[in-house]
Formats: sequence, C-alpha cells, structure tokens
Amino acid sequence: MNPLTTSAFDLPERLAAKADPALIAEDERHFAAVAENLRTSIAETSRLLNAELKAPGGSGQAAMDRDIEVHRLGGRLRTLRRFGLDLCLGRMVTAEGIVYVGRLGLTGDDGQRLLVDWRSPAAEPFFAATHANPMGLLSRRRYRWHGGRVGDYWDEVFTADGLERGVALDDQSAFVASLGSNRSERMRDVLATIQADQDAIIRAGSRGALVVDGGPGTGKTVVALHRTAHLLYADPRLGHRRGGVLFVGPHRPYLDYVSDVLPSLGEEGVQTCVLRDLVAEGARAGVEDDPEVARLKSSAALVKGIEKAVRFYEEPPAEGMTVAVDRSLLRLTAADWAEAFDAPEPGTPHNEGRDEVWAKLVEILWDKYDGDVPQQMFERMLRQIEGLTSELSRAWPLIEAADLVGDLWTVPAYLRLAAPWLTADEVRRLQRADAHAWTVSDLPLLDAARQRLGDPKASGRRRRQEAEAAAEREYRAQVTENLQRSDDDWEGMLMTMLSGQDLQNSLATPQAPVTEPDLLAGPFAHIVVDEAQELTDAEWQMLLLRCPSRSFTIVGDRAQTRRGFTESWQERLERAGFDRVTMTSLSVNYRTPQEIMTEAEPVIRAALPDANVPTSVRSSGLPVRYGTVRELESVVAAWVAESDEGTACVIGAPSFAGDARVRSLSPDLVKGLEFDFVVLVDPERFGAVDHYVAMTRATRQLVVLSS
Repeated sequence: MNPLTTSAFDLPERLAAKADPALIAEDERHFAAVAENLRTSIAETSRLLNAELKAPGGSGQAAMDRDIEVHRLGGRLRTLRRFGLDLCLGRMVTAEGIVYVGRLGLTGDDGQRLLVDWRSPAAEPFFAATHANPMGLLSRRRYRWHGGRVGDYWDEVFTADGLERGVALDDQSAFVASLGSNRSERMRDVLATIQADQDAIIRAGSRGALVVDGGPGTGKTVVALHRTAHLLYADPRLGHRRGGVLFVGPHRPYLDYVSDVLPSLGEEGVQTCVLRDLVAEGARAGVEDDPEVARLKSSAALVKGIEKAVRFYEEPPAEGMTVAVDRSLLRLTAADWAEAFDAPEPGTPHNEGRDEVWAKLVEILWDKYDGDVPQQMFERMLRQIEGLTSELSRAWPLIEAADLVGDLWTVPAYLRLAAPWLTADEVRRLQRADAHAWTVSDLPLLDAARQRLGDPKASGRRRRQEAEAAAEREYRAQVTENLQRSDDDWEGMLMTMLSGQDLQNSLATPQAPVTEPDLLAGPFAHIVVDEAQELTDAEWQMLLLRCPSRSFTIVGDRAQTRRGFTESWQERLERAGFDRVTMTSLSVNYRTPQEIMTEAEPVIRAALPDANVPTSVRSSGLPVRYGTVRELESVVAAWVAESDEGTACVIGAPSFAGDARVRSLSPDLVKGLEFDFVVLVDPERFGAVDHYVAMTRATRQLVVLSS
C-alpha cells in the first residue's frame, strides 16, 4: 500500500458541504499516517508469520504455543489486508484531543496511537456516550466506507464546546441512516453503529449466565456476535489457550448469514455450530413424529438417566474365581472384583475405566503371586486366560453410545431401570421398532451417552501402541547386544551404524496414531447461544457438558418460542442446571418499521400477553399490504423490477422459485434473518409464534397473501 496521495473522502455532490477542508483536513492527515502504518504493519506481520511457519514445530506445549501464534498472526494479517483504511470506524473529540477508533489497534513508529481497538476500554465512549452521559466527549464522528473511501460521515455533538471543533450536523444519525440500507445474503457490517444499550451488554462480564432478552429487530444477534469478539479480546480467562468460545446458532441458513461477521472483527478461531453438529447422528436425524415422545425426551432427568444406564454395565461379579498362572492357583474373590471395579476415578469415561479395572486386577493378583515370572510377563499371561478376560468383558463391556441409547427404545426393562419415574404407558410410548431411527429428540441422550462412555476403540489403540513400543524396545536391546558380541570396539561400530538413516528409522520411537480432534467436544471457556428460547432442558445438557464453568451468553425472545415459554428465563435455566443467571433486556426495535410492528403485536399478544414486544424507532412509510395467493408471482416480480438491490423472502411457499435475490424459506428457518421485502403465504397456518417471527423479518415492506 502506497502512502495516501488522494483524498480518503469520496463524497457525492449532494454532500459537497461536508467536503469542506475545515471539516475533514484533520482526518485526511490522520488517514495518510494510517495508510503508511498499514503498509509497514502488513510487511512486519508477514515477516513474523513466515518466521513462525519456518521455525521447528516442536512438541507438547511448545507446539501448541506455536500454532496459537501462527493463528494470531495469520488472523491479524488477513484483517489488515481485508480492510485497509476502513479499519477506522470513527473518531471521538475530547478536551485533550482526537481519538480514532478502529477494528484493530495501530501504533505509529513514534509510539502515537493511530487507532484504538474498538474492544478496548479507551474506545467505550465511542459506543456508549449519550447526551445524558457524554463520558467526556465533545463530539463523535462515524464514517460510512465504500470501496475503501469515505462515502459519508455523521457528527454528533454532546456539548457547546463541540460545536467549535468543526462538525457537520445532519438531520439524522449514522445509525438511523444505516437502517434504511439494502440487505444482502450476509449480515451487514454494523460495528460502527452499535448503540449504547447494545454496547453495555457486549462489554458485560463473563461470569455466570447472562441472558439477553429482546424482541425482533433489537439487535440480539449483533450483540451476540460482537460480545463474542469482545470477550476473546478483553477476558484472558476465555482465550483460545483456555478453551475459547463456542457460538451456537438456530439453523444452517442463520450460520451462513452471519458467517462473515466474526472474521471481520478479527476473530477466526471461534467454533460455530448448530445443536445437530454436536452429535454425529445429527446430520441424518429426523423430527419426532409424536409430540408426546418429543416432550418426554426433552426432560433433563431422562438425559441424566444415562448414568444409571451405564452403571448397569459396571456391576462387579458376585462370585469369585480361581486363576491359574505359572503353575500357581490364585483366588480372585468377589471382594477383589469389587475393589477393582472401584478403581476408576469419578468422571472417568466407562470405556476408559475398563483399563483401570484391569490394571487393578493385575495388581491384586500380582500381590498374591510368589513365583519368578517378571510382572510384565505375568500380565501378558493373565491376558491369555480366557475365563478371566471374558468375565471382565461380561461385567464391564465396551459399549457404543448408539447401542446403549438404542437399547432404551427397544428394551422396556432397561428403560425402566434408567428412568424409574416413567409410567408404564410412557415406557411403552417411547419404544420403537428401529433402535437406530434417530430423531432430533434423541441427540441429547446420544451426546450424554458418548460423553459418559468415551471411545470404545481407545483402549485397543492404546494396547497396540504399547505392544509396538515394547517390541521396539526389545528390538533395540537385541541390536545393542549383538553389536556388543560382534566387535571389541562395539561402541564405535554402534555409533557408525546409528548414523545410517535406515537404522535410525528402525530405532525411532513409535508415535501415537493421529486422530482427528473433535473441535466441538469442548470443554469451552464460554458458550454463546442465539435464539436460545427454543432449547429444551435436554438440549441445555449438551451445552452444559461442554462448559463446566457455566459461563454463557444466552440470547433469545420468549415470544419467539415455537413450543411455548410461559415461565421466566430464571426458572427455565435454573431447572436446566444453571446456578447463576443475570438478566438484561433490549427493548428498542431498530429493524422493523412501525407499520409492520403495529400489525405484528396483536398476533403475539394473543398467544403470550406478557411478550417483550419492542418499540420501533423508525417508519418506512409503507403500510402492510394484503392480498390473495394468486398474486404471489406478480407481487414478487413487481418488487424485483422496482428494486435494483436488496433481498426478499417468500415464507410459506416452499415450491416458489423467483429471482436470485428472492429466497423461499419455511417459517422455522427464518429466525435471525432479515430481508428488505417479505411475502407471507397463508400465515394463519404457521401458528401464532411463527406468524409473528415471519412478519418481523422485513426491514421495509411486508405483504400478506391468503388463500
């Protein structure tokens, strides 16, 4: 990037007054310094990244530290290259001078702070200052960038002194101006226009569970995403070295819609998923046909019943046995079995615990043996005793999670053992012919079973590795012994041979097999959940298993719950297992025009009288239109012809195929999304909640068509 030689401003003719040098000369000088610093920063970051990539990988903690540094440098370099001058969001004018706020922090060679990171405490007034609490600001300027140049800017004055510092006053704020802009297939960049109520939540602490309750258009998703980036920057307890952050969305179209936001904030290491992604069976799981079965499986108690189901396979034999080893008869009593079965530490996965049981059995029998066989040979001899190994396999078998959960739905007595509170009719209702016909309601139980059982193949891999290592040690010893016998000067010969690559490879220490890590297994230091009102108690268990600290950001709206949500957030979450819940609320609707909210409010009030219906701050001037389904094609075609930009969505007509800018989605897949133009087709079929959600996706105009 060359030093700035042309204006950083590209203001249209109608904004000629804003191009007055008295208003923008200071910005021009500062942007020139930023441009030069970006050039050197990109070069220096590239040099550091290349050096890290060329350095030896190391092992253990050193390898992990190197990977983290490579990730950090790579992310910063991509952000620097991606944004250029538009790293700068705006500026604050105080009595001490001007402070520029950016997506990243930049420092000049002379130590001057060119940009303060938006997540730093120094940048907080840029987002949080209000006329009631200016936080030391005289004025604030926000930029709108287009093609790397400023296409417009807005000044806000907080004190009389601010008027004397060269400001351009508009009849609308930067934020209000941004609300009317066209939507696209990806969430818009709104960092520069975050509002004070949103910023307060973004910067809140991470201890316990913070609930952000807000109706449509209040910026819940904006808060969730920007809070994720802020926490990773500001809270050292949550960094990638400590587990990082998991971001959970409601469905795949939502994740696609917001996929660009976190990278644009410099955070590329956040794991994002939907609940289905947490379990291998989730990709093909269907919806439970019977609502009562879905209700029964939504219970956290049933998920916790997995523990009883596993403990059934951890009962020690009630009778002893005699083991013949090296001409010795060793008695293994029922008490010995019980002692061995108590060996695994609490929390040890079942399948891994069997190795600890075996190790204890070997120890018990070794203490009773007084022969001459070495202990390692003694253990190998025990493994050859079929009666002993088969009895252990019967009493403590290796189990697949899918088999255990499948047995619950096909063996009534087993389900009654795991969940004794179920009635006979409920047990009968939960049974099914195909044990592995997985539904979404099964996923929390599969997840709990997999977490409790562990990998049934891990023990076999570990034993093979140990056997290979033992064989390798034996081979090394044999080579050394042969060399000693073959030459008086064996040490010199040994060193000569060891310099040969073939022998070095032969004597190399076997490496553990590389297994693909499960990036969603956790534990995570913090979890952010958007549209959280839909989660069942059972589904909450999936997330609590992955975040032992219970540090959560929970974003949702009780009024948008398809299953109904008549209790409070505190009641719901405390029942699910949260021990500290803090409530906060968003009540201003920045997205949905007043014309639409006036029509949408009665729809949800009829179903949930105490719904948090937000107050809209703007009007589109376009009333909600009503018509018949026969008009669908003509209504959409007219919008396409009249609008060169923006997006539209037809909700409730899955077979409709329109322009490339027009999507067709079912009501359950539009949560968290927004479109300029929305058409509802027979919304009376949706149910009150889906009807309300669908109505509030539009940022400009809504059309309702009925049969």
